[in-house]
Amino acid sequence: MRTAPTTEILGPGEATVGEAARCLAAGGLVAFPTETVYGLGADATNPAAIARLYQAKGRPLFNPLISHVADLAQARRIGRFDAQATALAEAFWPGPLTLALPKTAHCEVAELATAGLDTVAIRVPAHRVAQAILRAFGKPVVAPSANLSGHVSPTTAAHVMSDLAGRIDLIVDGGPVEVGVESSIVGCFETPMLLRPGGLPREEIERVLGCKLTQPPADAGDDDGQPLAPGMLVSHYAPRSMVRLNAERIEAGEALLAFGAAAVPGADKAAAVLNLSASGDLNEAAANLFGYLRALDTKQAKGIAVVPVPAHGLGEAINDRLRRAAAARE
Repeated sequence: MRTAPTTEILGPGEATVGEAARCLAAGGLVAFPTETVYGLGADATNPAAIARLYQAKGRPLFNPLISHVADLAQARRIGRFDAQATALAEAFWPGPLTLALPKTAHCEVAELATAGLDTVAIRVPAHRVAQAILRAFGKPVVAPSANLSGHVSPTTAAHVMSDLAGRIDLIVDGGPVEVGVESSIVGCFETPMLLRPGGLPREEIERVLGCKLTQPPADAGDDDGQPLAPGMLVSHYAPRSMVRLNAERIEAGEALLAFGAAAVPGADKAAAVLNLSASGDLNEAAANLFGYLRALDTKQAKGIAVVPVPAHGLGEAINDRLRRAAAARE
């Protein structure tokens, strides 16, 4: 039986990149920053390493993983690109966009990572540390968010350590992330489908495609069934405290997650208050979302009340994560 690892945390640098690549090659688990959130990396071609990743996160085996690669050339070795997928990749990679594509005949990503689907989810991250690690390793790396499954996603190395210390081998500390919510996922099917809103707004994707994105089936994210893509489970991104959405006033003892400059009745009685963006900037709000949910998730608060957030642009992804955080739990 493999003993629990002693989790090491290292700053970015050439030596760390080499150590991360060696750890991945040996079947280890490496957390590293991307521009969206911190990812937990494993060799996408190694079923034993992927099984360790699922175990470390407590992630359901039917929930597929995104394969991260260094560039479009690597992506073409594992996924089949049509004209629309190519247009999206050329417009937005590296960046916060994942494409769900039919597998190539010689796709090297392990079946365990794709959860038995005939598609593979692929992303080219923009973060310089992630890029350096992927280039040094030379193969696809599955990298879901580096946290316990269902918990709030990590936007700093400290968040990773608080969830996964003793469960993984290495954390590469690249500082706080920039985007703060996971990538948008587009299914490049007969009709392009927005499987998960994320760090790239729907409007920008539709502008490149020249058409509207369709929505996934209503039951695609049911926790009892197999999702079409990562991050689609109904209950996800959840703090320990219960989350109450669209709050118009704050009950005594609740923590307040605010947005914008408007006063919220009862805020003076809140256990704690954090504002995603006092100026109403959705980019700033996305970057702060997961960190603020973690900060408000304390024993002193009987719940987290969240004021309404606009649904346009990155607000679509913010509201998606908040709905999943507030979903009923078993």
